[in-house]
Amino acid sequence: MDKICDLQSKRLADREKKGLQMGETKNVDRRIPGFGGDETSDAINLRLPIAPQIYERLRRAITTLAMLPSEALSEKELSLQLGVSRTPVREALIRLADEGLIDILPQRGSFVAPIRMKDVEEAQFIRESLEVAVVKRLAGRCSSAFLSELDTNLVRQERAVSLEDHDLFLDLDEAFHRSFCEEAGLSKSWRVIQSVKLQMDRVRYLSLPDPDHLNTLLAQHRAIFDAVEKGLAVGAGAAMSTHLQEVLRTAKRLSLQRADLLEI
Repeated sequence: MDKICDLQSKRLADREKKGLQMGETKNVDRRIPGFGGDETSDAINLRLPIAPQIYERLRRAITTLAMLPSEALSEKELSLQLGVSRTPVREALIRLADEGLIDILPQRGSFVAPIRMKDVEEAQFIRESLEVAVVKRLAGRCSSAFLSELDTNLVRQERAVSLEDHDLFLDLDEAFHRSFCEEAGLSKSWRVIQSVKLQMDRVRYLSLPDPDHLNTLLAQHRAIFDAVEKGLAVGAGAAMSTHLQEVLRTAKRLSLQRADLLEI
């Protein structure tokens, strides 16, 4: 856990040196990770709707903690940085506010929102309700090809953990959960889950430097797989429930050390 605190403390200190405290208006160069600058592969494509592109990049920067709570988001700065008008920037910010990722304060501006425990708890409730039902439905009814793909995914997760490849682990984690919905023919359910789990993802990224946490998640994934493979519907549901409640335990633990990032 000390690694988590050291990493996030350094990033906050770097930000504060640049004068990025909430409410400050100091003119600084703050390029948003994921687009702009020399990252031409992620440049805004003017042939496509602009607001969704801005939204996706800002959402990723916030959920991955590339942008930390209380960082300012100026319509003017963003529009100049991206070479677009302020209208699509405003649309993107409003959408992010609707999802609880930013706070729009009258007469002050827009700021990255803290990770609010009540939002994490509600997202976790929705996700657990859906995914537990999905694995209970699938238990004992999966194709051998699906089970083989899941097993391969878990082997790759083990390797990602051993290599401390956090990005790969998260990609495999996402694919692991998504595959259950797809196998059950419930792709819309996964889209619902994606729309509500943003705050859970922020907690997940905050916990990444802790290798013990990744090993815990991996073991929980294996327990889910084993129950589904054996056709144990109740066991599969219980394993998924235990796994998805891990984020609540993690968030509460981190909130004691990073009250500047998590709001109880």
